[in-house]
Amino acid sequence: MISFSSSSDDLLVEVVSLLLSLLCPSPPTSLRRRGRTAAAEAPVSPAGFASLLLGACLALMLCGSVALVLGFILMPWALGIILFLQLARVLSNLSRFWMSVLCTIRKEITSQLFSKLPMNVDL
Repeated sequence: MISFSSSSDDLLVEVVSLLLSLLCPSPPTSLRRRGRTAAAEAPVSPAGFASLLLGACLALMLCGSVALVLGFILMPWALGIILFLQLARVLSNLSRFWMSVLCTIRKEITSQLFSKLPMNVDL
């Protein structure tokens, strides 16, 4: 027989045995635990199975509603950060553009000034 040492393996065995007990009235003997009583191995009634599914659906709807509310709360923040970063990118590109324009104008002005100066250097 396989021995399960970690708690996650025990949890997996419990989930599988629960699903098998829900789907078929008598679970396989390989998945039965020693400490289980006969009341825990009783077949689940259709009403119990329906209430289990109803509970699962309700839990999923509540989790979905919470996720939807969190999405509505956080979406403006995400859009604001994206717009701020786009604005910073545009301003950075504009500053680079104006620096390149100013550098070319300064080079033209300095070249015109130096062209008018006499270049006679007597040392």
